[in-house]
Order: sequence, then C-alpha cells, then structure tokens
Amino acid sequence: MNIKKISAVFCFVLLNVVFIAAPARAIVVFDPSNYSQNVLTAARTLQQINNQISQLQNEAVMLQNMARNLQNLDYSSLGQMTGALTRIGALMSEAEGLSFNLTQLEGQWEQQYPDSYAATVTTNDQAVAAHVRWQSAMDAYRQTMQVQSQIVANVQDDQPVLAELVNRSQSAGGALQAQQAANQLAALSAKQQMQIQEMMAAQYRAQAEDAARKAQSEAAARETTQVFLGSGTAYLE
Repeated sequence: MNIKKISAVFCFVLLNVVFIAAPARAIVVFDPSNYSQNVLTAARTLQQINNQISQLQNEAVMLQNMARNLQNLDYSSLGQMTGALTRIGALMSEAEGLSFNLTQLEGQWEQQYPDSYAATVTTNDQAVAAHVRWQSAMDAYRQTMQVQSQIVANVQDDQPVLAELVNRSQSAGGALQAQQAANQLAALSAKQQMQIQEMMAAQYRAQAEDAARKAQSEAAARETTQVFLGSGTAYLE
C-alpha cells in the first residue's frame, strides 16, 4: 500500500470519528406563513385591548358627567322671595278702610255708601259719614304708599339675588344645577309679577274708594239741599 492510499484511508477514518463524536443538533426551520399569522393574531389582540380601554374611559367620563349633571345647586333664594311676599301680604291684610275681603267689603260698602238717605238723617249724621269716607280714602292711599315702599325695598334686595342666580347658572357644573338656577330665576320673575299685582290692587282700590267718596258726597249734598228746600210750596204762598 502506497502512501497516498494510506493518507486517504486515514482521512476517511478521522472524518467518521469526528462526525460520530459531535453532539446532535436540531435544525431550525423558519416558516414565513406561520410567523405572519402569529403577528396578525397579536395585533388583533392588542386592538381588542385598546378598544376595551377606550370603552372603560368613555364609561368613566359618562359616570362623571352623570354625577355632575345630578349635582344639586348649593344656593336657594326661595326663603328670601317668600319672605318678601309675606311682608307685602301682611301690609295688604292690615289695610284700613274698605277691606280686600269680599264679604267684609259688602258690609262696609252698604254702610258708608248707601243708595239713599232716610228722611230722619240729620246734617250732622251726613257730616260724620262724610268724614268716615274721607278717612277711609286717606287710609287706602296710605296703604298704597306702604305697599309701594315695600316693593321698592324688595326690588333692591332682588338685585344681588338676581346677580347670584345668573352667575350660578353660567357656572353650573351640570344640567341639574343649570335647571335649578333657571327655576329660581323664573320664581324671582313670578315674585316680581305678584308684587306688581299687589301694588296695582292697592292703588286701584284707593282710586276707586276716592272716586266713590266724591260721588257719595255729591249725592249727600243733593239730598241735604232737597231736605233744606222741602217741597217748595212754602215759598209759593
């Protein structure tokens, strides 16, 4: 055997020994289709998680808005408004002269403004009755002035209330606060309308009573003149 053959055999044996002695290793195979599918699945899962987070955020905002919309307005002008109307009502109920009560008015009217005078009524009686009517008319005018003065005071008190309600309405944190402020503004307007009605009632009452007094005085004067002249036959004899 020559040297070339011996070298070839040695190399073959050496390669076999190295191959047998080397540990076995797994061969990694890359699958592009499987990789794309996994990436797509992960992206879809991430999108679902983001959608759930956005939904929870929207629900949290909605709950905050609901709580804000249901928050009460921590300001009420009802007591002040009802107190002002109560003071005007007290002035109306304390009115002297002809009453605002319909039943009482009927009796007072028949007494102070009779349709006719009896023949036995003296001049002094008529003078006393005329003074009563005059005093009643003066009381009515005084009561009208009192009501007007009280309304002026109430209007002055309403100015800061109006400003406060407008500010509360503009800075309302939710629908309920805005609605409650608007309701109080409407109540304030209704209160002022009621005050105007009370004032008109007092003023028209005073004017009507004064007109009735003048008319009754004229009727009483004619009656007195008629009684003084009598039938007139005495002057013809």
